[in-house]
Amino acid sequence: MSLPGTILPWALLRILLISPQCRNTAEGKRPTRRPRTRACLLKGCERRFRPVAARQRYCSPQCRQAARQWSRWKAQQRYRATAAAKEKRQGQGRRYRERVKERKQAAQPEAVPEAARVITNNFFRALLRPAWLLRRIRPATKIAAAALLFTGLPARRGTRLATRAALAPGAAAALEEAQQCGGR
Repeated sequence: MSLPGTILPWALLRILLISPQCRNTAEGKRPTRRPRTRACLLKGCERRFRPVAARQRYCSPQCRQAARQWSRWKAQQRYRATAAAKEKRQGQGRRYRERVKERKQAAQPEAVPEAARVITNNFFRALLRPAWLLRRIRPATKIAAAALLFTGLPARRGTRLATRAALAPGAAAALEEAQQCGGR
């Protein structure tokens, strides 16, 4: 039931489709509609953009790639939560520990082919001071062991023997006293 002179919506649509002004005369088709602007679906971006295709959800290839990475990560988390995944991971860990144990056993040498080198007591004997020199030093004075043992060695570059810079402080007097008593 319609009033005379009024056009119903479905009739209006039919009129528009038939009228030559609405048609694209070159192709004989209606002009295609572009999708309206929408927000990027990537969390944190949410930028407004005008999609080229109707199913386009992200504003740029970078957003699309980030969304794909997140989707893979989320799927992996869901899988790891299942009992089958936990059992598989335990098996992987067990096999890895067995491989490490086998490597350690293979790397251990069974026997040393040659005798081990040992430093004997006589190794440093030529560098030591005689015992009679050490006995005459008074125990009250604290002297560094290097000051006693290396008195005959030349001083390092940049020091002079007269300054006794190579010896510990306070050891010079005790050392001279020991040398006088020893006859040196």
